Amino acid sequence: MTAEEDSAGASFHGVTDWHDIDWHAANQNVRRLQARIVQATKEKRWSKVKVLQRLLTHSFSGKVLAVRRVTENQGKNTPGVDKVTWNTPQKKLNAVYSLRQRDYHPQPLRRVFIPKKSGQKRGLGILAMKCRAMQALYLLALDPIAETTADPNSYGFRPGRSTADAIAQCFGMLARQDSPQWILEGDIKSCFDKISHEWLLAHIPMEKAMLKKWLKAGYRDRGVLYPTKEGTPQGGCISPVIANMTLDGLETRLQEAFPQEVKRKDGRYASKVHLIRFADDFVITGRSKEQLENEVKPLVEQFMRERGLQLSPEKTVITHIEEGFDFLGQNIRKYKTGKRYKLLIKPSQKNIHTFLEKIRAIVKANKALSAGKLIRKLNPLIRGWALYHQHVVSKETFTTIDDVIHRLVRQWTKRRHPQKADAWTAKKYFKTVGENKWVFYGTIEEQTHYLTDAAHIPIKRHIKIRGEANPYDPTWENYYEKRLDVKMVDTHKGKQWLIHLWKEQGGLCPICHQKITKITGWHSHHILWRSKGGPDTKDNRVLLHPTCHQQVHSQEITVTKPPPLTKKGVRKA
Repeated sequence: MTAEEDSAGASFHGVTDWHDIDWHAANQNVRRLQARIVQATKEKRWSKVKVLQRLLTHSFSGKVLAVRRVTENQGKNTPGVDKVTWNTPQKKLNAVYSLRQRDYHPQPLRRVFIPKKSGQKRGLGILAMKCRAMQALYLLALDPIAETTADPNSYGFRPGRSTADAIAQCFGMLARQDSPQWILEGDIKSCFDKISHEWLLAHIPMEKAMLKKWLKAGYRDRGVLYPTKEGTPQGGCISPVIANMTLDGLETRLQEAFPQEVKRKDGRYASKVHLIRFADDFVITGRSKEQLENEVKPLVEQFMRERGLQLSPEKTVITHIEEGFDFLGQNIRKYKTGKRYKLLIKPSQKNIHTFLEKIRAIVKANKALSAGKLIRKLNPLIRGWALYHQHVVSKETFTTIDDVIHRLVRQWTKRRHPQKADAWTAKKYFKTVGENKWVFYGTIEEQTHYLTDAAHIPIKRHIKIRGEANPYDPTWENYYEKRLDVKMVDTHKGKQWLIHLWKEQGGLCPICHQKITKITGWHSHHILWRSKGGPDTKDNRVLLHPTCHQQVHSQEITVTKPPPLTKKGVRKA
């Protein structure tokens, strides 16, 4: 079935059960249309883009994927103002049929308030299920454009990008001896809440009538309906993408205003002005404080004004690299070593303090918990925090963190047993594991659990994503597969997948039928390309030799899974 047939409603007939939906075909149809949207966007054929977007948003495939997204995420059981959830297969299928633009009227958001770190409260909008699904549907058609036109050094709320990429770019821009020495730390006042509706309607490439409905939906708080006159559509999955598209273009404007302005030691000319952005957090480098204050900052302020935004005068500051600055939980600073300066990126003191306060609160609030259950609460936090910082200079920090947490659990054991001697609590709660002494442990249902040490998380260099990489463009398929290979090696789950695939294939490459070893190397290949709708599952992956993998992509060779092995290690016919 083609995407055009799909959009015409061919699939609506015959599907009477949610579990009868062909998800493989649905993903293929959507990915095929998204790839065509990317191509039309690159060619600036905007009328063609509109046609393809309409095909996607009116397609059965797009609608079932949108409903699936909102009924499988964490908020699936949280209703909007209408108190409706889609928690049965029949309700989900009925929802698919209900996603029509002509009779769609978005309901106002249900407003709730959650506490912020500052002690104040932040308003959060909860959409009705149908509004969430409509946003998910239109996001399928908007995100390929956003990824094709995005600033290369924008890293927030984009598929395949992370804070680690933004920090790696900071290192690349600031580590050299002749790198820029001054940094403008930008802070936008209430970015998501203040973007001009007029600007959005004029510049966001999507169905204007639909966007206008979302922008004007308003919100309901304690029974009172409040209109919205500015800001992105709140509470849904499309809001971060629209906000990103609003801020895209700043990098290009800076490049045009400050082209190759200085000669480097290697004889090449380069600009000292560079933007690194993660959502609405950004930094801009410059050759001097005066350049940033008198030339760069006015340009940024004008760019923001056009969009109804403004910089915070108090929080937008200019800093020298030797003083250092905090960005995305890291501190970035140059230290003098002899006659030269060395850039070091470490976990920021604020980030460390926030993390330890969270650990202290958990330990203090769970005096009556067993050691095993306390460890089960702490380990995900310790491991997650350490993994976030494992790409920077954090080994010493990890050791310090472990010392503090060790003191906290020692105090916890003493509070539980105030009448017992230290030797007794030491014997009950601590043991030697390998070369590690004083490891805090406990049991849950006769299974032993050990407290994770942050220092045991290895420090690994992060390979930054290429700025122009696009997950919706089939020409980048091989690149993203190689990045997934790195992720497989670096994570516990990934290593398990590797072992499974290698054993499943009998250690052989299905293209040349020769052994895959550490010496030959390997690449993980998606049998049905992800850009064509293939899932990222073990069933859709095979291991190939690197050369065989290149051959598969260059010649578009069809790869199939090898037959399963019998218990005796012989392949089934």
